[in-house]
Amino acid sequence: MGKTIIQQARGHGSFTYRVRRRAYIYEIKYPSLNTEGKFKVMKLFNSMAHSAPLIKIVAEGKEFYLPACQGIFEGKDIEIGMNCKTIAEGNVLCLKNMPIDTKVFNIEIRPGDGGKIGRTSGYFATILRNDEKGVTLMLSGKREITFNGNCRATIGMIAGQGRKIKPVVKAGKKHFMMKARNKFWPRTSAVKFNAVDHPFGSGRGKRIKSKIAKNNAPAGAKVGHLHPKRTGVRK
Repeated sequence: MGKTIIQQARGHGSFTYRVRRRAYIYEIKYPSLNTEGKFKVMKLFNSMAHSAPLIKIVAEGKEFYLPACQGIFEGKDIEIGMNCKTIAEGNVLCLKNMPIDTKVFNIEIRPGDGGKIGRTSGYFATILRNDEKGVTLMLSGKREITFNGNCRATIGMIAGQGRKIKPVVKAGKKHFMMKARNKFWPRTSAVKFNAVDHPFGSGRGKRIKSKIAKNNAPAGAKVGHLHPKRTGVRK
């Protein structure tokens, strides 16, 4: 009997498995590459779609939203520019203009892309070296990646580093935390599903169901063993 299992239901895109659009009304990106000068932090606020608080600045008549660094406050002036060399928390500089051992976040992969790496709460990367190949950073997990020196980043560490220390306490709060980011939660084993939700569901009786997926099964129904050479316990 065919079953619309949960992978297929999520892929269909109903409101049950779709994140709320208003959660992602703030787009994080830097101003254009030719933007230079000091800008005032107009607002410091929380966003349900981001783990770190955000700040709002106005540059060239447009509003921009950036992750807030540790210790920033409303009314503070931050400096942004390709030629900026002032080392202060919250300033946005090119990586080539930063000294060694500087902590940075919201790093651009390509100059002008607006910042793609290091945007979660409490995150920072450290500048290791600056040579003719580019600027090498130590990311989380002790990974070393070399970037173009013209890529921009924000000096400091993202605010909200103690977010995971506070206990959740209630399952209901955890539910809404996951729902705000379109996470499938809680994750349970297949045999705990109802019979209509998964091929392995219910588990009633002693009749063992085949776990070998059919070769022509659609992507959502390919569960269990995929092209196994053998099954069962070796004797």
